[in-house]
Amino acid sequence: MTAQEIVEQLKTLGTESYKKVICHHGAAEPVFGVKIEELKKFQKQIKKDYQLALDLYDTGVYDAMYLAGLVADDMKMTKADLNRWVKKAYCYGIGEYTVPWVAAEGRFGWELALEWIESKQESLAAAGWSTLSNLVALKGDGELDVAALKKLLVRVAKTIHQQPNRVRYTMNGFVIAVGSYVRELTETAIETAQKVGDVYVDMSGTSCKVPAAVAYIQKVQQRGTIGKKRKTAKC
Repeated sequence: MTAQEIVEQLKTLGTESYKKVICHHGAAEPVFGVKIEELKKFQKQIKKDYQLALDLYDTGVYDAMYLAGLVADDMKMTKADLNRWVKKAYCYGIGEYTVPWVAAEGRFGWELALEWIESKQESLAAAGWSTLSNLVALKGDGELDVAALKKLLVRVAKTIHQQPNRVRYTMNGFVIAVGSYVRELTETAIETAQKVGDVYVDMSGTSCKVPAAVAYIQKVQQRGTIGKKRKTAKC
């Protein structure tokens, strides 16, 4: 199947009710409102296809861009590909989920994440913090630069309340991810969250809430799953 053939199929699968939900979360036309469970059927059929993923993303159709992340051959994605994707990610559904998933599962996640968090552009910086969160969830602790992660936690504690809206949200998510997935840094992450206190993020009138980092990490502790890594970031 070509990207255009898939787009034509996606048109028939969208629902107005789901379209309203994702548009309320930042998606914009062209968007069909295809549920993720339907996109996963395409993923199961396609598996991984580097060029098809690029073509799907370039359609600019929200549903196709999301699908592109699901079927991307992450290890084939170049820095140029990922930088182009992050710059074209016009809403957080793509910029904080799709692109970071692919970056974290590829070859350049750490390098690009550190570049993106330095950006003055809110969407790029948010994508960088989200990529870092996905990396700690996926990589074995032995593959992670624990000292660098500690420094990033210090940075969060000092600067989070001065950051743009979505950067605050993804920084908070980073603290949660480090505390939940990097056993050596769990207590440090909790201490960071305590220093930070409440994090306010404008959720644009949606019912979504900012997770309380301390409570979240402590729930993971209670479940006994601290340090349990994920097989994939994509969902």
